[in-house]
Amino acid sequence: MDARQLRRYNAQAWDKAVERASRWTLPVTAEAIAAARQGHWQIGLTPTSPVPASWFPPLAGAAVLCLAGGGGQQGPLLAAAGARVTVFDNSPQQLAQDRFVARRDGLTLHTVEGDMQDLSAFADGVFDLIVHPTSNLFVPEVRPVWAEAARVLRPGGLLLAGFCNPASYLFDQELADAGILQVRHRLPYSDLTSLSAAERACYLADLQPLEFGHTLTDQLGGQLDAGLIITGFYEDSWPGTALHDFMPAYLATRSLKPAP
Repeated sequence: MDARQLRRYNAQAWDKAVERASRWTLPVTAEAIAAARQGHWQIGLTPTSPVPASWFPPLAGAAVLCLAGGGGQQGPLLAAAGARVTVFDNSPQQLAQDRFVARRDGLTLHTVEGDMQDLSAFADGVFDLIVHPTSNLFVPEVRPVWAEAARVLRPGGLLLAGFCNPASYLFDQELADAGILQVRHRLPYSDLTSLSAAERACYLADLQPLEFGHTLTDQLGGQLDAGLIITGFYEDSWPGTALHDFMPAYLATRSLKPAP
């Protein structure tokens, strides 16, 4: 599967996730939007922990990019809080969820379909804030994501990003779903090369998104190499998963693009 085929497949898989009402595709309520208009809101980058309020710049009039962040969740809340929001995502149906909330609640936001590794739709230095919830596991190379994010941020702009701890990809997934942690895979992980042909065929037949487990060198070092300065960090877990009982499986960073 080449890069174009992978992007098209994962877009279709996330369109299907909307149809299946995955938790990551469910729009926020009208009540949450009303509260955000009054200054009461939270968003997540990872499954359970909200982003600290201190991580955000003033939102009134701020140009915000929700990067690979469709689904009618972060974008509409930030727009209701006063930001000028662009939601960028690979899935047409995920973007449709954002437009649904915008129509329902009278919000102004812009949606753009595309690959998170290629932000050529945007000029250099046009965003004050990028919100990138856990999603770069769906692309095979994460360093282009950081490089493009750094490019489109203004000096002094912030990138808030969530991503998977690569250790979660060490284990046999079928056994982990049964509560058994058995090391099986080398890192970095790829659904395209780490699984057997039969396992991969099952994923494809069920239209499940294909995933990639990036190293911390690429997740953290990649941000630093893109010229960003990491100024905040926390970990998060997903209750109900086998790894939850032993370690956090998710990470979040706040990164600054320094002024020249």
